[in-house]
Amino acid sequence: MVDLDQEETAPSSLNMSSKKKELLSTAMKRTSEWIFSQEIPSDVTVQVGGASFSLHKFPLVSKCGFIRKVVSESNDADVSVIEIPDVPGGADSFELAAKFCYGINFEISTENIAMLRCAAEYLEMTEDYAVGNLVGRTEAYLNEVALKSLAGAVSVLHTSENLLPLAEKVKLVSQCIDAIAYLACKESQFCISGRSESGNESAISSTISNSKPIVDWWAEDLAVLRIDIFQRVLVAMIARGFKQYALGPVLMLYAQKALRGLEIFGKGRKKIEPRQEHEKRVVLETIVSLLPREKNAMSVSFLSVLLRAAIYLETTVACRLDLEKRMALQLGQAVLDDLLIPSYSFTGDTLFDVDTVQRIMMNYLEYETEGTHFGYKEEDEYISPPPSDMERVGKLMESYLAEIASDRNLSVSKFIGLAELIPEQSRVTEDGMYRAIDIYLKAHPTISDLERKKVCSLMDCQKLSREACAHAAQNDRLPVQTVVQVLYYEQQRLRDVMNGSISSGDSPAISSRVNLYTADSHPVSDELSSLKRENEDLKLELVKMKMRLKEIEKSSSVKSAVSSPMGIILPSSDKPPLPRKSFMNSVSKKLGRLYPFVRSDGVSPSSAKGRTRPSKDRRHSIS
Repeated sequence: MVDLDQEETAPSSLNMSSKKKELLSTAMKRTSEWIFSQEIPSDVTVQVGGASFSLHKFPLVSKCGFIRKVVSESNDADVSVIEIPDVPGGADSFELAAKFCYGINFEISTENIAMLRCAAEYLEMTEDYAVGNLVGRTEAYLNEVALKSLAGAVSVLHTSENLLPLAEKVKLVSQCIDAIAYLACKESQFCISGRSESGNESAISSTISNSKPIVDWWAEDLAVLRIDIFQRVLVAMIARGFKQYALGPVLMLYAQKALRGLEIFGKGRKKIEPRQEHEKRVVLETIVSLLPREKNAMSVSFLSVLLRAAIYLETTVACRLDLEKRMALQLGQAVLDDLLIPSYSFTGDTLFDVDTVQRIMMNYLEYETEGTHFGYKEEDEYISPPPSDMERVGKLMESYLAEIASDRNLSVSKFIGLAELIPEQSRVTEDGMYRAIDIYLKAHPTISDLERKKVCSLMDCQKLSREACAHAAQNDRLPVQTVVQVLYYEQQRLRDVMNGSISSGDSPAISSRVNLYTADSHPVSDELSSLKRENEDLKLELVKMKMRLKEIEKSSSVKSAVSSPMGIILPSSDKPPLPRKSFMNSVSKKLGRLYPFVRSDGVSPSSAKGRTRPSKDRRHSIS
């Protein structure tokens, strides 16, 4: 070889060193090509991950600092075997690195660039040993080709997951994450600096209408990433100004992929391995922490699926409470299936998770009544749910009650506790509540009379429709007091219809029915005549029943007076003779108030205002 130190007379030592390395690299390249073309026998065997490579020391030592150190530090002057067990990428990456040392051309792609970059770092193939070494070549490919597109950056990042922690050390992971965040914000319409002047509602509407294109072009690529890397990508995107509510479709797609296979729609024992369960639990908790804070950014059905999975996987309490609060904010958009969350406990509990739904309803009432914020910034404006939203929630909860009422394990306290949360102003009629109560009484025939009364006190008999009243009057599952109330209020409404004096406080069902007939006089007259006939028949029946009950009372009072040791005491006609009320006496007094539409105290029922409760039992003093 030529003595470069004698021939070169450059004024700068730095330039001399650089030119010396370049000439030396060129000479070594020609030597490697000559060795390869002449098929000179190999003088070293390199063992990598179970594979053996018969190579030559000179080309390897010329560019690979790791092998140069092994050869120079070896006690054996003629090293013939070199073991490298921990090369990133294994035998495949070392084979490409060896080809680079020999000057053999091969293709660098987004699939192999990650392992090439890490292998070059591990083998110390830097500029200190050769100009244009493998580290420099791979860095140039990353910056000029691989990280210029979203698909390329995601592909490199995905392959880097198997090369940790070295990929993190050479900043390959951070490079890919920064590139993805930059490209996503650059090409997306949801990276807007500052706050939108149109407010959250318009922004969310735009998100919903434009969510499909987002899913189509890069969300599916991100779904292949590991959850911790995926989280770092989304955080980097938000840091660059990407709107958080626009990440909803991405999170939805990732959750569908990551949580696939969970039996969250039926009650049964878990069919999942502990290790896999732990991985999915971590994924779910991370996804919940990344959910947008804006209202309506995620559908309530998707939140329900996440909540089922959280209960199934037994995530942290904070994770489950967070999902419950999110569902409460959008409860007006929910359907019955969203609330039918199976109970995954195996202790003979209810079929559905009633406690969770009860907490969701309590959160909804808290937001509606107090206007509290959840996940909003201070400058955000809270908008109270409209009345129609409250009515939808009321109907939804009545349907839920009717669905769970047939569960024989549902206790009276749980049924009453959930029913009492439904606001009265949300119930236009009590038909839905009556239906749930009737189903519950039918499925629980062994409950006591006191519990039966408590359950029936949940509904306002004044707000039952005519069809519900007709059914309740003949329903033998209802307590007698409830049937009496139904008959009483139905008679009151019939009287108001006949007198044409329906007040504003009457049942909406009656008012709407009468309004329907105002356009034609014939239906009104027909309706009134039929109501009169029914009224007369009912009057007659009530009179007969009242007379019969008085006869029974009289006979029982006489028998009681004869058996008294104080002598015969004639019963008074206006005062009850017994200090204790009998069951028949209670029914008699309630029925007596029905006829003839005037109570025993002389007050007309029409003067009652608001919701009328049945009077409590009172003891009559004996004078």
